[in-house]
Amino acid sequence: MAISTTLGYDDLPALLTLLTGDEKHDRSSHSTLDVLWVLYDRVLRIDPSRPDDPDRDRFLLSKGHGPTAYYAVLAAKGFIPVESLAGFGAFDSALGYHPDRVVAPGVEISSGSLGHGLGIGVGMALGLRARRSPARVFCLVGDAELDEGSNHEAIAFAGRARLDKLICVAVDNRSSTHGWPGGLAARFALEGWSSTAVDGRDCVALNILCAIGEFENLLLKLINAGVDEALVGHN
Repeated sequence: MAISTTLGYDDLPALLTLLTGDEKHDRSSHSTLDVLWVLYDRVLRIDPSRPDDPDRDRFLLSKGHGPTAYYAVLAAKGFIPVESLAGFGAFDSALGYHPDRVVAPGVEISSGSLGHGLGIGVGMALGLRARRSPARVFCLVGDAELDEGSNHEAIAFAGRARLDKLICVAVDNRSSTHGWPGGLAARFALEGWSSTAVDGRDCVALNILCAIGEFENLLLKLINAGVDEALVGHN
C-alpha cells in the first residue's frame, strides 16, 4: 500500500472517519488531535523515511488508551499507509486499540496502561544524554493519569537529574479524580519544572509557541495541552 506524505490538517477529520469501533475512547483521543498535529508538523525532528535514526526526537504517547488521533496523524505524515486505518482494531491489524511499537511503524512505546510513559521518557532522556545525542523526548500524558504514583516519581527524579530536552505534554481535561491543588503546573513547579499554558484546541496558539522557540533549547518542559487549555512546562 502506498504511503502518502502530502496530507494536511484539513484531511484529519476524513482520516478519523476511517477508524471505527472504539467510540468509548473518542473524546479521550480527539482531545489530543491539535497538539499531535502541531508536534508532528512543526516540532518533532523525525523523518518517516528514517524511522530508526538514532538522533531522532522521540514522541511517547502515554495516553495510549485513545490512539485514533495518533494513528490519523501518523498516516497524514507518512509513517503508516492511509489504507491501514480502516483495519483499526482488527485481528491482523498493526493498529490496535493500544499502540504497539513492535508492529506499528513510527510508534516509540507500547502504551495504554496509564501512568508509565513519563517514567519511560525519563529513562530515554537519560540514555540520550549519556551518549550526547541532540534528540529530545516528548511525552504526552493525560491529567487523570498523573494521579498514578509512577508519574510523581518521574516528575521528582527528572527535576533532580536536570534532564536536558525532556518535554511533558499534559492534556488537561480536568478529569483527575483528586485534582491538583494550585493547578496542574503547581506539582511540576515544586520539582523545578516551568510551564506555559495555551488553548489545546488552538493550532494558531500552539504554533506561536513553536515560533517563539518554546520547544528549542529546553531543559525540563511541561506542556499542559488539553481540550480547553494547554500548558507547556520545562525546568
